[in-house]
Amino acid sequence: MSIRHGLLALLERGQMYGYQLRSAFEESTGSTWPLNIGQVYTTLARLERDGLVRSLPESEAGQRPYEITDAGRADLALWFATPISRADRPRDELSIKLALALTTPGVDVRAVVQTQRSATMRALQEFTRLKYASDKPEDLPWRLVLDAMIFQAEAEVRWLDHCETSLVRHRPAPGRPATHPEAVDRADEEARR
Repeated sequence: MSIRHGLLALLERGQMYGYQLRSAFEESTGSTWPLNIGQVYTTLARLERDGLVRSLPESEAGQRPYEITDAGRADLALWFATPISRADRPRDELSIKLALALTTPGVDVRAVVQTQRSATMRALQEFTRLKYASDKPEDLPWRLVLDAMIFQAEAEVRWLDHCETSLVRHRPAPGRPATHPEAVDRADEEARR
C-alpha cells in the first residue's frame, strides 16, 4: 500500500495532524503495518509540495493539521479506481532468496525452505489468532487486512511445499552444483524405480 494514498484517504475523513494520521493509519490496518512518524511527516511534506494537501495554522498546542485539496481528492479517486498491478508490487524477496540459494555452492536449500515454512506457519497461526480475537463491526477493516495476510501466508506455504517437491525432482545440469545432496540422492533413487 502506498503511504501517500493511505494518508490522503485518512485526510478525506477530515483535518488531522501527523500523530493523528499515524494512529488512524495503524488503527485502520490493525497495527499490522507500523508506520514511523518520520514517514508520516516526510510523506506529508511531499504531498504538500505536490499540491495534494495543504497545511493549516498550528493549534495552540503546536500541532499543525493538514487537509486534503481538490487535487488530492482527484489523485485519491484515481488510486481507488485503478487496480494494483503485479508489476507495481515490491520484489518477492523469498523467491529471489531461493533462486540464489539454488545456485550458491554450499547452501542447503531444503533447510532454507523448511526454516521459511516454520516462520510462515507461526505467522499464520498468529494472524488467525488475531482474527478471532474480536468480532466487533468496527473491526472489519482490520479483519480484512488480516484475511489478506492469512491468504498470503497460506499461499506461501503451498508454494514452499511446491519448492520442496521440485528440489526432490531436481537434477542439476552437468557442471552445475547440486542443490542439496539428500534431494539429489532421493531423485536418483526415484529415477531408478
